[in-house]
Amino acid sequence: MLPTFYRDYDRAALPRIQKTVSGEDASDMGAFSFGTVIAFTLHLPRRLGAAAVVLRLCRDGEAFFDTPLAFVSTKCGEDIYKLTLDTASLCGARDFGLFYYHFLFVRGQDTLFTNSINNVDFTLSEREGRSFRLLVYSPDFKTPDWFAGGTMYHIFVDRFCRGEGYAPLREGATLEEDWENGIPQFAPHPGAPLANDRFFGGNLWGVAEKLDYLRSLGVTVLYLSPIFEAASNHKYDTGDYERVDAAFGGEAALAHLLDKAKAYGIRIILDGVFNHTGDDSRYFNRYGRYDALGAYQSPNSPYAHWYSFKQFPNDYEAWWGIPILPRINSHLPEVRAYLAGHDGIAASRVRQGIAGWRLDVADELSDEFLDDLRDSLHAASMEQPIIIGEVWENAAEKMAYGHRRRYFSGKQLDSVMNYPVRNGILSFVRDGDADALYNVLTELYSSYPRNVCHCLMNLLGTHDTERILTVLGDPALGNGRSNAELSTARLSPDQRHRAINLLHIALTLQFTVFGVPSVFYGDEAGMEGYHDPFCRFPFPWGREEPSLLKTVRFLGKLRLDNTCLADGTFSVIYHDAHAIAYERSKNGNRLLIAANMGSQTIDIPVTGHWQQLHPDGITEYRGQLLRILPKQSCIFKEVDV
Repeated sequence: MLPTFYRDYDRAALPRIQKTVSGEDASDMGAFSFGTVIAFTLHLPRRLGAAAVVLRLCRDGEAFFDTPLAFVSTKCGEDIYKLTLDTASLCGARDFGLFYYHFLFVRGQDTLFTNSINNVDFTLSEREGRSFRLLVYSPDFKTPDWFAGGTMYHIFVDRFCRGEGYAPLREGATLEEDWENGIPQFAPHPGAPLANDRFFGGNLWGVAEKLDYLRSLGVTVLYLSPIFEAASNHKYDTGDYERVDAAFGGEAALAHLLDKAKAYGIRIILDGVFNHTGDDSRYFNRYGRYDALGAYQSPNSPYAHWYSFKQFPNDYEAWWGIPILPRINSHLPEVRAYLAGHDGIAASRVRQGIAGWRLDVADELSDEFLDDLRDSLHAASMEQPIIIGEVWENAAEKMAYGHRRRYFSGKQLDSVMNYPVRNGILSFVRDGDADALYNVLTELYSSYPRNVCHCLMNLLGTHDTERILTVLGDPALGNGRSNAELSTARLSPDQRHRAINLLHIALTLQFTVFGVPSVFYGDEAGMEGYHDPFCRFPFPWGREEPSLLKTVRFLGKLRLDNTCLADGTFSVIYHDAHAIAYERSKNGNRLLIAANMGSQTIDIPVTGHWQQLHPDGITEYRGQLLRILPKQSCIFKEVDV
């Protein structure tokens, strides 16, 4: 229990921690380039009763050490303490590092400790609580300028569009002729084996045919689900990394798509499934379909050591123990050379014109693999390719298999899939919890290098999640229903109406917070669906939800027209239990975004002249208050009078 003195004055007695770099305020930052000198200034209300302030800091995995702050002055009832940290001295021989720290306030017979809430805000406690985080990254770390400010569109190729080009199915596969009403194959229950050998016939020719549509959404980047030869319709079971699957149109279709997309100013990134192959592959060759001698067939196979056999040939390491997905040893030099080397698969596709890679299960790829990949991709193209990792948590301090990852040291990833922001948006829009959204935005913005923040892949849905409209309309997410029931389950009219209204708000947030929005194909069309494979129905061409389509087109254009949404500053200017407002600003381009999930109208004080931007036009505002109605999101732009 805290002393009575502190409990009675906790709000007024909370210290203020300020960080500055070269005289500029950096209080909302927790990631700095190697060599940056950070000046800490602590403003302590005298009623806190602290006689000294100490910084307790450690490098990740090492012991804490204490450094006292210097008392500077007393002013207006506050004691001022200061300390300077040189990140080069902290890191020593390495030009990157992860550190944790607390501030201690020594008061007579007791000591109070900072307890970080979101790496910026904090409370005080009598025991060490959650540390602040300090990430130092390599001074030459640069992310692609072309990626920030755009809009990404995620296509599951088999379900997007049947194009007119040649795209034969492999032997044993079948075509589902009914694009509009067909149901994806599903197992009797989640996790049960499934062949995934029935196709709907979407291909790369079809993607090229829809570039006009995609450009109308403001799309600048297409992210394609795996396209390499594989037995399944999802193709996360790679059969041959060197061939584009014939069912998707093969090499000719990819070349055609790249050429046509370039004319539209749209870049293409691919899904890199480099942690495992299919058991039906040239490398493992369990069924003998390939001419190569596979690892399953013989210990003398050139690929035998790519895999880890516990007992040859049927007991081997596989992704999540799924036997059709034998795991590759990505730390091996031969594997790294083949997939991530300068003459490897990833670099060769970049030389062909691919703009980057999304890395499936990045947590399971070795550090050596990621290091090699970044080096080879940068050597392969003058236009820096984007490297996005599938990471579901805060990637600045990600632990995987007992090992701390260094994704943002400047030597591996540019970005990650931003599942934490998805969770924050859902908590806010579905549950009205503005604190959850505020905290996740504050934590990520202070955890990652700023250039990473501008490149984050902000998603509401993917091939691995329920459809966002279903999540918003059915909070139970079909709990208790069988796969057979879920395959045809749809929201009621009332549920769908409510979900669409909520999705307009979620999209506004997704498109305007720091990072790049990624739209999963068909979310803008109002597609529904429960867990995989029911989130992977074919695109409903001609049956799109018009209001959602209108909103996404408006937001896509908004991003193209406002540079502040590319790499402008981000600052939360208001938040309470059920509402939040933030600004994006760069060189006079200033937007204010507000959302209110509460039951009461809120008024946000402003100065200047503002326009409210929305899909149907512009509303002029002159005054000192911007009014946000319940269950509403708004975008305002400051304009000259």
